[in-house]
Amino acid sequence: QLQLVESGGGSVQAGGSLRLSCVASRGGYSTYYMGWFRQAPGKEREGVAGIDSDGTTRYTDSVKGRFTISQDNTKNTLDLQMNTLKPEDTAMYYCAASMLRFAPLSSQYFPYWGQGTQVTVSS
Repeated sequence: QLQLVESGGGSVQAGGSLRLSCVASRGGYSTYYMGWFRQAPGKEREGVAGIDSDGTTRYTDSVKGRFTISQDNTKNTLDLQMNTLKPEDTAMYYCAASMLRFAPLSSQYFPYWGQGTQVTVSS
């Protein structure tokens, strides 16, 4: 079973940057559609960005132009570069994998999840 481990969260002031990373534990990684999700206290989990095995990306509107998702299939890694962070970006961030190509950025399509990494942005 695919296992995902995130790292790179932390605390930063508004306007700052963070880079999240996710490592997959086994081969076949490149066949999955990968995504980053986040969940703030009291809110539903939302899809932030996704990337297909051919490199096609998509983003939720609130992060377009600020976040960049990327992957290295040789290293089984997925990254999320987050720039110009805002207090509303504060959340637990999760790496997730789907076997459905171009899966909608909705939790129900992603059966594999990491444990999450906390991002806190102060004003």
